Amino acid sequence: MSTQHIWEVKVKNTPLLKKKCSHCNSERFQCSDKFRLNAQKKNIDIWLIYRCVKCNNTYNMTIFSRIRTESISKEIFNKLSENNTGIAWEYAFSQEVMRKNNVEADWENVAYEMIYSNLLIEDLINMDSEMISFKIDCTFNFNMKVSTVIRTCLGISSSKLDQLLITDAVYFNEKPLQKKYKIKNGDIVKIKKQELINMYHIGREDLFLNTVDDQ
Repeated sequence: MSTQHIWEVKVKNTPLLKKKCSHCNSERFQCSDKFRLNAQKKNIDIWLIYRCVKCNNTYNMTIFSRIRTESISKEIFNKLSENNTGIAWEYAFSQEVMRKNNVEADWENVAYEMIYSNLLIEDLINMDSEMISFKIDCTFNFNMKVSTVIRTCLGISSSKLDQLLITDAVYFNEKPLQKKYKIKNGDIVKIKKQELINMYHIGREDLFLNTVDDQ
């Protein structure tokens, strides 16, 4: 029975917005995790509130415009009314919402951590499957390249990853990996077991030789 390993990418903050402030010289706005709701008769407008990182000036990013309240599920409406942080982050990471508002995110501002188990060469040798499968858990998409996840979680250099790509040893969602690919929640990375074993074995030999040379 094959085992699927989990690579979890956890974000620590929402992205800043690239937007010029009308009150100061700042070009970045931070999500406040709060919403503004304005009801007019049977329609309602809902915005996600951003604040300038320097002067605290506000910018309201449109979430719903002139929509009937019954068009929004009670659960979502309650979360919006209560300034639920989870749903605020969903909209703050939504590229569709940003596109509709004609604004751009500063993805480089997003801090994150990766949670994964280290693979030992002994573990690889004892695996039955010829392909080692990894599932990416990432609640929010922020333009992270899958190559970054692979290099971090396997502890390999960019040149080592290139070696794997040259031999078509890495597949991303059943297609040969290209470095430009960006991750989404639920993506699957598969790597040929023997190529990983060869790479790890060579790495150990290099480490041993360097140790001997230093003595």
